[in-house]
Amino acid sequence: MFNFFKKKNKGLEVDAVVDGTVMPITDVDDDVFSTKMLGDGFAIKPTDTHIYAPVAGTISTLFPTKHAIGIKTDKGLEILIHLGLDTVELKGAPFTVDVKQGDKVEKGQPLATMDFKQITDKGYDDSCIVVYTNMDMVKSVTPVEKGTVEHSQKVQTVEFN
Repeated sequence: MFNFFKKKNKGLEVDAVVDGTVMPITDVDDDVFSTKMLGDGFAIKPTDTHIYAPVAGTISTLFPTKHAIGIKTDKGLEILIHLGLDTVELKGAPFTVDVKQGDKVEKGQPLATMDFKQITDKGYDDSCIVVYTNMDMVKSVTPVEKGTVEHSQKVQTVEFN
């Protein structure tokens, strides 16, 4: 039997990368993120040290300073997980990364840990930012409402062109 009804594209659900308080990307205290220069997305002020994959995909980028991880989904969406603001200056000290470039990851899989106390004690913002960096393929993203989230809880849906 043929299915003559075309399924509506529900988009890609993007989950929280860490437990904490979610906020719109426009609330991030850094112009590169808040003006969406790198792309749209959201941020989370963490209350836990474990970072999880917000989507399934392939680790496309892993910075030597361990402060940022890129994931490319099977649909081609590129997501950057940025751990803290200006934390590149910490040269990887507060981060332990459990994946390597080229690894396939599942949604909710542990990616890294971050010592946010070490980050804040040194005067840095420990917000975890999730950014869609290839916005040319994005039709829309659902708004983010401030509030408490747990890792692997849906935060946003991305619709594709």
